[in-house]
Amino acid sequence: MIDRQDGAPEIRLTELTKHFRDVRAVDDVSMDIRSGEFFSMLGPSGCGKTTTLRMIGGFELPTAGRIELRGRDVTLDPPDKRPVNMVFQNYALFPHLDVAENIAFGLRRKSVDRGQIKQRVGDALDLVHLTGYGKRKPNQLSGGQQQRVALARALVNRPNVLLLDEPLGALDLKLRKALQIELKRVQTEVGITFVYVTHDQEEALTMSDRIAVMQAGKVEQLGTPEELYDRPATPFVADFIGTTNLLRGVVEGLEADSAIVLLESGDRCRVGVIDRARGQAIDLSLRPEAIRIERHNGGPADDPLDRLGATVEQVAYLGAAVQYQVRTGGGLMLSVLAGKNGSRYARGDAVELAWSPSEALVLGEHSARKEERT
Repeated sequence: MIDRQDGAPEIRLTELTKHFRDVRAVDDVSMDIRSGEFFSMLGPSGCGKTTTLRMIGGFELPTAGRIELRGRDVTLDPPDKRPVNMVFQNYALFPHLDVAENIAFGLRRKSVDRGQIKQRVGDALDLVHLTGYGKRKPNQLSGGQQQRVALARALVNRPNVLLLDEPLGALDLKLRKALQIELKRVQTEVGITFVYVTHDQEEALTMSDRIAVMQAGKVEQLGTPEELYDRPATPFVADFIGTTNLLRGVVEGLEADSAIVLLESGDRCRVGVIDRARGQAIDLSLRPEAIRIERHNGGPADDPLDRLGATVEQVAYLGAAVQYQVRTGGGLMLSVLAGKNGSRYARGDAVELAWSPSEALVLGEHSARKEERT
């Protein structure tokens, strides 16, 4: 990752807000995007991520707030006055121009020398692994190749920032996964800032240095993929990043190195040391892969706080793992992910569940939304 010598962020958004009539699409968003990082905005449809991206690119003007690129206020500047380029989901290639002409289009508009254009187009084709495709028309290319042409066309102009609006959304799953790796490779090679919009959490986790998880126009949490997965701040983030079991209960007791939680189902479990008092409501996130599943031995558990009895209700074979939906004695439904090479269980089997107290992650208050500026 490239660090600016002056320490300033590549992009700074300050209290950015956008209204569409009565709809507040983006609601007071503030965040810094660092130079040379692959930064993703992740969230469901309608969360404000694409509107935020379009405001950075100058395609939408904010209702309030400020946008700075390398310390310069560009809030009201048109797109052609900003050192950014944008790659769209529909590629937007010119069908009557061949690949090389498509890539060279922006350079010709800037009256770049013909020899320079040829060199830079060749370099761009090489970067996206399309050397030799310059004379082909867009309709002679696959969807993945067209997307790489769109990427080359944006990069050939040497922008400071590349904005990408769900560029892989129209591709099939296998091709999308392959291009995720290619996009990250290209970003690492060119070293410029990528700002990427997606609703696909696996895509964001695969490519990003940092991710802003958005919901209802706000940033719920901003952090690295590891931080968001391992330490989600809110129930929404825990549920949106990967798969989790969201548990709700009340702190029933405090011990030296753990706490006892009475869940809404009536089941009890231990969690690690927490900053909560007895009687206080608590939300927990428990990842399916953190739960150990074993066959019930027929007798009572040594400590019901460490082992919960349950019944298998559904089984799904996922290839590398097996997913179980189980119901505890108190009626709590949990998702459990186990390796395919271990013991296997069928519907109706009596099992016992266990997990380390530290794996039950304590989340913020139910209504809490946290924004982080880094």
